[in-house]
Amino acid sequence: MIQIKNPAELKGMIKAGELAAQALALAGKNIKAGVSTWELDRIVDEFIRSKGGSCPCYGFEGFPGHNCFSINEQLIHGIPSKKAVLKDGDIISCDIVAELDGFMGDNTKTFTVGEVSDEAKRLMKYTEEALYKGIEQAVAGNRIGDISHAIETHVKSGGYAVAEKFIGHGVGRDMHEDPEVPNEGKAGHGPRLVPGMTIAIEPMVNSHSNRVRILGDKWTVVTTDGSLSCHFEHSIAITNGEPLILTLESH
Repeated sequence: MIQIKNPAELKGMIKAGELAAQALALAGKNIKAGVSTWELDRIVDEFIRSKGGSCPCYGFEGFPGHNCFSINEQLIHGIPSKKAVLKDGDIISCDIVAELDGFMGDNTKTFTVGEVSDEAKRLMKYTEEALYKGIEQAVAGNRIGDISHAIETHVKSGGYAVAEKFIGHGVGRDMHEDPEVPNEGKAGHGPRLVPGMTIAIEPMVNSHSNRVRILGDKWTVVTTDGSLSCHFEHSIAITNGEPLILTLESH
């Protein structure tokens, strides 16, 4: 069931979104060769807790980290580890969720480590652009399929593939709510967007094939062919006007 937020709840969503965005920016500032994803996770967790929030990913269905850090061919759900040490040329997707006063903010950005390949830069460019193409469609009266179609069209225009199986979602008091927000679909189809809906739009894109698999840790999702993948995400509120990006550092 889709949860429509009232004005007071939207204020809570904005505050949670700001905290998540600030934590994501902090992660980005600490990304460099030689840093482990365990260290990034510690920094982010300490920051979120210092602001009165928490990391709801920790312990979620047994997940052992506070947030997800996925390197190169890892698409999503990378487990923080002291053994996962960044090196020049890597790209890393940081998926940060913050809970504050009962509301969730969920955002992701793929960062570079030092100088990366032109291939990586182009993949990141198209994925981030696809996110904003989707956001442009997140207006009252449109349907979820309009978001999905916009993302899919842009991803494929770059010669890339929408990763199979994993999609965006509603977000609010729970990390994952209705509706589902696929990254491919037909314009004009799916639930209608109405003011007060809050959703996480998150294109997950592979360089070549759409195929993915889950590693033996039962969490980390990687491309089956070992090619690069990329992930960008914002939490959004549907309003009577333009889409409201909740996961900004300030409003």
